[in-house]
Amino acid sequence: MRRPRGEPGPRAPRPTEGATCAGPGESWSPSPNSMLRVLLSAQTSPARLSGLLLIPPVQPCCLGPSKWADRPLGGGPSAGPVQGLQRLLEQAKSPGELLRWLGQNPTKVRAHHYSVALCRLGQLLGSRPRPPPVEQATLQDLSQLIIRNCPSFDIHTIHVCLHLAVLLGFPSDGPLVRALEQERRLRLPPKPPPPLQPLLRGGQRLEAALSCPRFLRYPRQHLISSLAEARPEELTPHVMVLLAQHLARHRLREPQLLEAIAHFLVVQETQLSTKVVQKLVLPFGRLNYLPLEQQFMPCLERILAREAGVAPLATVNILMSLCQLRCLPFRALHFVFSPGFINYISGTPHALIVRRYLSLLDTAVELELPGYRGPRLPRRQQVPIFPQPLITDRARCKYSHKDIVAEGLRQLLGEEKYRQDLTVPPGYCTDFLLCVGSSGAVLPVRTQDPFLPYPPRSCLQGQAASSPTTRDPAQRVVLVLRERWHFCRDGRVLLGSRALRERHLGLMGYQLLPLPFEELESQRGLPQLKSYLRQKLQALGLRWGPEGG
Repeated sequence: MRRPRGEPGPRAPRPTEGATCAGPGESWSPSPNSMLRVLLSAQTSPARLSGLLLIPPVQPCCLGPSKWADRPLGGGPSAGPVQGLQRLLEQAKSPGELLRWLGQNPTKVRAHHYSVALCRLGQLLGSRPRPPPVEQATLQDLSQLIIRNCPSFDIHTIHVCLHLAVLLGFPSDGPLVRALEQERRLRLPPKPPPPLQPLLRGGQRLEAALSCPRFLRYPRQHLISSLAEARPEELTPHVMVLLAQHLARHRLREPQLLEAIAHFLVVQETQLSTKVVQKLVLPFGRLNYLPLEQQFMPCLERILAREAGVAPLATVNILMSLCQLRCLPFRALHFVFSPGFINYISGTPHALIVRRYLSLLDTAVELELPGYRGPRLPRRQQVPIFPQPLITDRARCKYSHKDIVAEGLRQLLGEEKYRQDLTVPPGYCTDFLLCVGSSGAVLPVRTQDPFLPYPPRSCLQGQAASSPTTRDPAQRVVLVLRERWHFCRDGRVLLGSRALRERHLGLMGYQLLPLPFEELESQRGLPQLKSYLRQKLQALGLRWGPEGG
């Protein structure tokens, strides 16, 4: 007797409950953590099952008619039969019924019906009170049906079916997942072939590496080997400027590379402008490195004598680097302190920064060049050198030890016996300043003039006119934080600007108490830090509290 169309046929004999699905000729069972094992456990609530399968609990399938029914594959004329088949799939009572609806209606099946069938399969396996048994042959036939038709799927349907197949526990190396994954890859846009990299020689390799923003900070051997392989004509000013900027930016005090820059500057002296020279000289001052090249200083003196008036800011920048190296040429100082040069720079956009640099050069002359007899910067033109903490300290304040040291001093000495971030003449910002009497007692700062007289030549006159609130001539102790970024990388050499600051403070009469970052980092908590500070201060003979006055 012929069965009416659309009516489910007789059910095939079911295997025992818990049977598993496999591809043709192979056995398969769900992995211990697979979704199918969770679904087969019959302990999963409908709400949890819906959450696992990303299906809303109320609506049986998230791929409803509004999403797919009006888009029959191949441009079919009517959506009615397509919607009808979708409803039949959504209402199927067993996996075998799902397979029959898909197999008996080939003209009505669209690509999205297979994802609907997989959704319904997951709901059936998690149904209460007792899920239907899994029919191995049925799941194999369903897998083969999807495999045969997946070449006609669009990319969205492939993604949905692949996602559901994985959630249901189909093995990743099984035929269904492999077929869907292959179709997914075929629909990916082709990747353009990588551009051919030209063969670069030493100078070109060096320039390409230094120009790359992702270049590592520690490529010493790469830089050295590229420099060694480069021919002399390949080492252009542009390449050497990039190298100098790289070393200065990352605080890399590499003697071999710095000597190469110094030699290049000497060899190319007549071909280099002052603006290029200032960039080549920058790492020497910043890294506090005086090259062994004997013609380095004579070469710079000739360049400054020849082109000092061409680029005023570049000239002052060169002198700033030489100031950090304690190698200031008198002839260049005569020029930058001359009334004509000072009047010229006063009308330029960079007048303030040049005046600040000239003020620092004048301080260096005052403190470090007693034999200089040339012109000096007029007092009315002088400005504070560094009136606030340096930019690097402000940028790294969250990594600094300044706050915890301040708290340690507050608890140890009291707030009235130290000053933080005080700028002393001629414009150096100190970390912490203490006033100490001749007996070693730490005095309240408010009762003392915290500043030592500047210039130091008037020091004796300043001591004669003692402070009106005390007859005890106070000594000034400056606690200097030496943070990790105050040094050249991987070394114990202070950066040029830091060494210059400490050197000048010492020459002005301040007693320095360095606090190295290694010692600060080894203190675990505020109690240890207070003990550390107490030992440091007592080592200088300082007293405070009831016994110290």
